[in-house]
Amino acid sequence: KKNITCSFCFCFVCFALPWQCFRALCCKGPPPPRPEYDLVCIGLSGSGKTSLLSQLCSESPENIVSTTGFSIKAVPFQNAILNVKELGGADNIRKYWSRYYQGSQGVIFVLDSASSEDDLETARNELHSALQHPQLCTLPFLILANHQDKPAARSVQEV
Repeated sequence: KKNITCSFCFCFVCFALPWQCFRALCCKGPPPPRPEYDLVCIGLSGSGKTSLLSQLCSESPENIVSTTGFSIKAVPFQNAILNVKELGGADNIRKYWSRYYQGSQGVIFVLDSASSEDDLETARNELHSALQHPQLCTLPFLILANHQDKPAARSVQEV
């Protein structure tokens, strides 16, 4: 056996047959790149979009400020990275949501399950509009009924 330098990963390994490099035996090397997915996160103001993304990014919940326009966060997971465009949910901003849909590969729709009937109806209308939009209608949707810890929260069936 000889000590040789593995030209692939620059480490010393003892091989039975000289000049063979078995990457799995000599070192792990850099991890393979994780796939990235572009998502859009929508919902009315106060539904919890910013809190959700902050929680997924392990950020402190103390510094959360409502999104007035839009923000983009990279949410790392073990096997993928989600690039999430969070769009503000105020009345005057919702009309611009569709400008940010292009290139999305999935949708997160967050609704406040403890909101008033009027707000819930508005959220339903916005969800149906998004489901029918040509750039979103074929994409996977995650509908998150947030604020389940509040006393006025509706069940998933009620929502």
